[in-house]
Formats: sequence, C-alpha cells, structure tokens
Amino acid sequence: MTLTADRMRTLQPYFFAELSAHINQLRASGRDVIRLDIGVPDMPPADFVVKTLTEAAGRADTHGYQAYRGTPELRDAWATMYERDYQVALDPALQIVPLLGSKEGIFHLTQAHANPGDVVLVPDPGYPNYAHAAAFAGAEVIQMPLLVERDFLPQLDAIPTEAALKAKLMWLNYPNNPTAGIATNAFFSEVVAFARKHNIMIFHDAPYTHVTYDGYRAPSILEIEGASEVAVELNSLSKAYNMAGWRVGAAVGNAAALEALYVLKTNIDTSHFLPIMQAATAALTGDQEWLAERNNIYQHRRDLLVETLRACGFSVQLSKATLFIWAGISSGAVAKVFARELLDDIGVSLAPGSAFGEFGEGFLRVSVGTETSRVEEACKRLRQHFASG
Repeated sequence: MTLTADRMRTLQPYFFAELSAHINQLRASGRDVIRLDIGVPDMPPADFVVKTLTEAAGRADTHGYQAYRGTPELRDAWATMYERDYQVALDPALQIVPLLGSKEGIFHLTQAHANPGDVVLVPDPGYPNYAHAAAFAGAEVIQMPLLVERDFLPQLDAIPTEAALKAKLMWLNYPNNPTAGIATNAFFSEVVAFARKHNIMIFHDAPYTHVTYDGYRAPSILEIEGASEVAVELNSLSKAYNMAGWRVGAAVGNAAALEALYVLKTNIDTSHFLPIMQAATAALTGDQEWLAERNNIYQHRRDLLVETLRACGFSVQLSKATLFIWAGISSGAVAKVFARELLDDIGVSLAPGSAFGEFGEGFLRVSVGTETSRVEEACKRLRQHFASG
C-alpha cells in the first residue's frame, strides 16, 4: 500500500541534495572540500539591513501574522527598485506579489497556470525547477537548447510549429544560470513579439540582474514596451543583496497572472516575518553603493578562476554576470564522472553541466560564491592536478 500521490513520481531527488550528502561523507572522513558547485553568496548583507532586522525583531509588536501580499511598504520598495534600476513603472497593488524566495514562485506560478497536457517551453541547460514544476502540473516539457554558438539564447524560430502553437508558458532566465549568458533588449523584444503571436505567457526568472561585472547593466524584460501584457518577472534578494537564507523575492508584471498566483499562495503560506519584510524594504530602498564593492570581489574571483580554468585546458568565456563560470571540458569526458573524480581526487567540487539538462553535457558550472582564500586554494589544487596529468 502506498499513500504517495502519482504526481510525486515526476520528481527525482534533487542533484545538489545528493551531492551535499557525498560531500558531508568526505568531510566526516577528514577531507577538506572546497565547494565551487553551488551558487550562494558567502558574504552577509549590508550592516544596515541586518540592523533593521534585529531592531524590528526586538519589538513586541512584530511577531504576528502579516497580510498575504506583504506590507504596502515592501511592495512600494519593489516598485521603487524597478523604477530606479530599470525605469519600469509597476502598480504595487496589482503588479507585485512578494514571494518566499523566487524558487517557490517558480513552482507555484506553474501550478497556477499549467494544465495537464499543456506545453511549457523551458531552457536547456536551465534551473531544474522550471521543468520539474511543469512535469508536476502534468504539462509537456519542450526544451529550448542554449548553445555556445547562439550566446546561450534560445532560437525562437527553431521551436517546432506544433509546440509553439500548443505552448502556454515559456521560462527564460537572464542573466542565465548555469551558462552565465546574458540577454539584450533586442532579444527580449523578439520574445515579447513571439509571445503575442502565439498567445504564450513568459515567466522570466531574473535573480542575478544585480550581480554584474565590467560595467555591464542587466536589463529587465519589463523594459520592453508591452511586456507586462505577456510577462511576469521573478526577482529575488538572495543573490542581489546576499540574503539567500532570508527567502525574500517577488513576482512582478502581468496583473492577471499574478492574481492567480496570489490566490494559490493564500492557500499555501501566510506571508513573511514582519522584521524580514522591513529589512528587505531597507535593502531595496537604502544605500546601494555596497553592491558595487561586493561585485568587485566576485569579479576578482571570476578572473582568478577563468585564468586557472583556461590554463587547465577548459574552454571558458568571461562571464559578465551571475555567480557562475561555464567551463567546457576539452577532453570529452562525461561531466558527472569528471566532476566526481575532481571532487574525490583533489577535494574541489564543481557542478556538472548535465545536472541542468541534456545540453549541459560537456560543461562544468563553477561558482564565485566562496571566500577568496578558498578560491585561491582551489585554483592551486586544480593547476597541480592538471599539470600532473
């Protein structure tokens, strides 16, 4: 007898949960493992953000349930950020739904909009939850390959006509995880036109727009005229403001799509802890100068790793955004085998590209979200390993 729902069969154990278990075993045996596989900021938020949280948590009146849409101040703060950074005007009452991190928004947006048999277009390689959420909803997943020769942008006119006609949703993610590819406003304009032509809703996952290098500014899809008619954008404070464990994000854009998400969420969760919302408001509206200094640290690590990876024989493009470097394996080895051998041999953990989909085979994803001295040690181990053959 089983009590498990049939739809649970669509979900497999999460790759990084299994990888973490193996790393924990290595560490328990005394091995020193450097994790460059996972994209999580190693630095804290700005001091004023933490101070706002601690002061609010110390008050007696901040511990009750909050409104399902969060505080008006938090929604206004998201609107302020979009106006300041993208020149996009949002209605805080209708076009912003706070999320418990963008990961749950990905899953719940799909459940709110995809019926069994619908087609959902997802990037490959891509964040696994796009496909997982679609499969859980009973939808058919159609891959959009992200290839080096196209700068990791999907070729819209290569999507099969039948799939385009049946498609209900399309997931995009720029700056991109795992490839670190970036999108232009010209590409986003093509996407908006494609969505209008085929009556598709675009869900754009954009948690890395504030993690940029070399003077690059990442755009929002909502900058495109008419995008709010066909698009929802998910944003997050996890990477942008070093607040990964705080679980603060937002879905913004198309009001009708967001209303469906809101109704679903009212049946699932009950908003954030008020001090977290107040600290998030401070992060979004307060001093932004510290982000440039943070990005400079990431950029220094990126440069160290790119130089090392190239010296070790990998094919690497210089990423302009995200926490990641996308490194091509020149030996033709199987990515998961290659990454596991590196982990077991020298204690450096890199993510195999195949963990992100079929078209990630032949690549490794390398994160800059590890303390600089540990990145330097990882570079030393990699150079020694590949120098010795």
